[in-house]
Amino acid sequence: MTNLEIDLLKRIRSRAAGYDRDNRFFTEDLDELRDAGYLAPQSLADGVRNQRLLARYAPATALGINMHHVVVGVARVLHDRGDSSLDWILDDARHGELFAFGVSEAGNDDVLFDSRTVATPTGDGGASFTGRKIFTSLSPAWTRLGIFGRDDSDPANPSLVHGYLTRDTDGHRPVGSWTPLGMRATQSFSTQLDGAVVPAERIARILPVGPSRDPYVFGIFSNFLLLIGAVYAGIGDRALELGVDAVGQRRSLKNGGRRYSDDPDIRWQLADAAIALDSVGPQLESLAGDVDSLADHGSAWFRLLVGAKTRAVDVSRGVVETAIRVSGGSAYDAEHELSRLYRDALAGLFHPSDPESAHSTVATNLLGPPAERS
Repeated sequence: MTNLEIDLLKRIRSRAAGYDRDNRFFTEDLDELRDAGYLAPQSLADGVRNQRLLARYAPATALGINMHHVVVGVARVLHDRGDSSLDWILDDARHGELFAFGVSEAGNDDVLFDSRTVATPTGDGGASFTGRKIFTSLSPAWTRLGIFGRDDSDPANPSLVHGYLTRDTDGHRPVGSWTPLGMRATQSFSTQLDGAVVPAERIARILPVGPSRDPYVFGIFSNFLLLIGAVYAGIGDRALELGVDAVGQRRSLKNGGRRYSDDPDIRWQLADAAIALDSVGPQLESLAGDVDSLADHGSAWFRLLVGAKTRAVDVSRGVVETAIRVSGGSAYDAEHELSRLYRDALAGLFHPSDPESAHSTVATNLLGPPAERS
């Protein structure tokens, strides 16, 4: 199921270059996607397919709206497993509210398992948060922001408090500049929290510091990693399409005007890119279907999820490079779509789990934790 009609997608593509050039938020895209009902809850399998399609037309718009679908997907994961505590998120999404994540912190490579943000109990079940979150996509437009911080009020049992701000809450503001190499339309400013209060009814989880098997954490990882993978697969789809179009138009003077599409080396390069890209979709969609159907992969879940995301990002980047190579020097121009896709694809290196973390996760699943040196 999709609300992404071809005319809407074409309009979204027509604005993508301008958003990138002007370093501007995708306001018009968001308005149209909201009007089309695209903010409403959807299964993870549908989300993976839809986000891949949207990214084929506008990667930065897809990456930004991804954060909304991750939050809504977490609520759906809990609901499907008999936990209705976040059903209000599903209701808000149906009514067009826009969710974002304020999770990442500079220097925090524990990501979800610890926090530098201070969470202070308010005494009535709520908490106030003070700290700085980085890469808050949708910064100009979110209406609900997921945040978390560390509560050390019981030093012997520190905890991580997860909750959701509404935009009209005091104590938060965007800070810094947003001048990245790519994915510019996401406008992912840092967010400064200065005693921002989340009331008890918007506290989602209180968990111990450290790794957790709580379904809330699983919901974040599964939705984030698979939807991120889908966005980068969509970039690969578009790059391959542009590469195929380019070699069909280029002709070789040396070979008597022969089309580049008839050159065996060019054909091999594009075929190799397509073979790699063809393997990504089934992996993402199968795992998304497993999340939806409550399949149990046990301790292998995180290995499978980080592997799918890592492969999608790496394959996408390789496909873009191949498309640039076969398209010739014109693709090196800053205004060329492949140039923008290349810059956008590089952002995949920095989304959790990064390559180092992903390989550590897989190695631990295969080999157990490394022994400490004596």
